Amino acid sequence: MHSSSPSPTRSLRSLGLSLALLSAFAFGGSGTAAKPLIEAGLSPLHVVWLRVTGAALVLLPLAYRHRAAVRQRPGLLLGFGLLAVAGVQACYFAAISRIPVGVALLIEYLGPPLLLGYVKFVQRRPVSRGAVIGAGVAVTGLACVVEVWNGLGFDAVGVLFGLGAACCQVGYFVLADAGSRGEKPIDPIAVSAYGLLIGAVLLTALTRPWEADWGLLGGSVVMNGHSLPAALPAAWMVLVATVLAYLTGVVSVQHLSPPVAGVVANLEAVVATVLAWVLLGEHLGTPQLLGGLLVLAGAFAAQTSKPVSAPERTVASGGGTGDGSTGNRGTEAEGVRGDAVRESA
Repeated sequence: MHSSSPSPTRSLRSLGLSLALLSAFAFGGSGTAAKPLIEAGLSPLHVVWLRVTGAALVLLPLAYRHRAAVRQRPGLLLGFGLLAVAGVQACYFAAISRIPVGVALLIEYLGPPLLLGYVKFVQRRPVSRGAVIGAGVAVTGLACVVEVWNGLGFDAVGVLFGLGAACCQVGYFVLADAGSRGEKPIDPIAVSAYGLLIGAVLLTALTRPWEADWGLLGGSVVMNGHSLPAALPAAWMVLVATVLAYLTGVVSVQHLSPPVAGVVANLEAVVATVLAWVLLGEHLGTPQLLGGLLVLAGAFAAQTSKPVSAPERTVASGGGTGDGSTGNRGTEAEGVRGDAVRESA
């Protein structure tokens, strides 16, 4: 007799997809919330510092509650703070200081294809054809969303910073997955909380926030011709676009493979563009609408991809996935989990 209820693996995958979508939507609102603050007089780097530091303070009680994680996996927490928080932000803003924003955004979101290459050629683990196709379609759509052809310009240093942001994004997905694996797994809340705390410390040294005019937060800002308290977009940027985004994103990677979660994360650019259209009055053109559809199609192709066969040593060395899988079958996530743990422990 066959049960009609979904399997535990499928349920976890659905949960992971839902959280990945929520994370992409939350991350996508950061630019829309930051722009009025930047136009009011704060520098982009000071807005980034406000975002990360505010989120770190919000999660400080949770960091204290999970303080044992510092002894269990100090290297992983330091790496997450350095790469997934400070590294992505610093490299991206350094890139847009030298090359157009659209080009920098496109280079940063080469992270998912780079992640596939890392899994395939460095870890030598199988990746599904759907994930590869989805990544390619999503990047093509992303080029249309940011209208990369309107700002093409080659600056070697700027491109290198953009690639640095993409590589740091790879670190985000690999380390988020590694946190729950190995002999000393740690709670994803601890990964997010300590990552943001470490990132805030690093960004403080980089941005020198004491030079900013923080009195602006007590006044008003203008969004699409309407005046509103500056504290409102600041709070949204901290609580939704950072705290919620990181917490849901880290958990989602543990239920999806990092390559699939990375492709779904491309939706952030679509969300950012749509929110800028609705809230900031930045109109969308036909190429952007078509590009958004391509990103959606790419993300759908990746998350619906079927598992691929993994070598027997993958299952044996990875210690299992914890999702009930048996035998010599495995997803690309199993390969990532096995090697990521060994590299980050």
